[in-house]
Amino acid sequence: MLDKVTELIGDVQAFKAVSKEEIEAFRIKYLGNKGLLKELFTEFKTVDASMKKDLGQALNRLRNAATDKVKELNDAIEDTASSKAIYGDLTRPSEPIQLGSRHPISLVRNRIIEVFSKIGFTVSEGPEIEDDWHNFTALNLPEYHPARDMQDTFFIEQDPDILLRTHTSSVQVRYMEENEPPIRTISPGRVFRNEDISARAHCIFHQVEGLYIDTDVSFADLKQTLLYFTKEMFGKSKIRLRPSYFPFTEPSAEVDIYWGLETEVDYKITKGTGWLEIMGCGMVDPNVLKNANIDPEKYTGYAFGMGIERIAMLLYQIPDIRMFYENDVRFLEQFKSVL
Repeated sequence: MLDKVTELIGDVQAFKAVSKEEIEAFRIKYLGNKGLLKELFTEFKTVDASMKKDLGQALNRLRNAATDKVKELNDAIEDTASSKAIYGDLTRPSEPIQLGSRHPISLVRNRIIEVFSKIGFTVSEGPEIEDDWHNFTALNLPEYHPARDMQDTFFIEQDPDILLRTHTSSVQVRYMEENEPPIRTISPGRVFRNEDISARAHCIFHQVEGLYIDTDVSFADLKQTLLYFTKEMFGKSKIRLRPSYFPFTEPSAEVDIYWGLETEVDYKITKGTGWLEIMGCGMVDPNVLKNANIDPEKYTGYAFGMGIERIAMLLYQIPDIRMFYENDVRFLEQFKSVL
């Protein structure tokens, strides 16, 4: 009988259940009024006195093991039920995660960086809160220069020498001050101008400006770089350069690409000409090189700059610049499939 009780203790300890019904059946089997323990204790009365001590201890161990097992299994079932109440059915398929998307400005910025990095341009960045020297004076825009009126500036009231940068050309000045030629860098970043907000203009926007300085750099080098960029960025191989004026470049030009007249949208955005302005450029003015402690007798260079929003509006046919800043999920979700 002792061997039988020992075997039952092993069975109890090995028992597992996944439902309350199985636990209740187990309890009745061992602890019920007609269970095994009831029968064993009845037999215990007829056992020889010399065996009663060991058998009695074994029966108590069996009863305790069965009682503890029932409690253990019930607690486990209750814990599982509590988890389901909090988290729901943990076995059900998970909800699909709502995927985000990159902002179109970030997409275009990254693409521009990628295009220029293939021909050796590095990326340089600078502060958005700038001083007058780096934003204006060093770029051949001394105080009271009429060209300053072209850029309505946000000045810091406490210090009229401190302002929100109006272009990322200030980054180029800082880069020239800290690095010796040859220099080949682009400067993407956010800029600020005190302009009325409309479908075509905003007081906050983004620019990418490029700078290349070395010996024997010519306007022909600039044209080839721009032609490479337009082919890579837009798939357009026809450009033209129109004379223009920028204080920090001489000569200066506006860059147009031939967009074509294949669709109604083409007619609208090019005003029926097929040509579309995308950026400004020119040869770096010798005064700018002097201000950055670069010898203009030895080095020449070119610079160019474009608005990222303008490029994005062309690529994605976005009619209103304000859409970039409204954080409308319906607008942003359209770029989920764009890498």
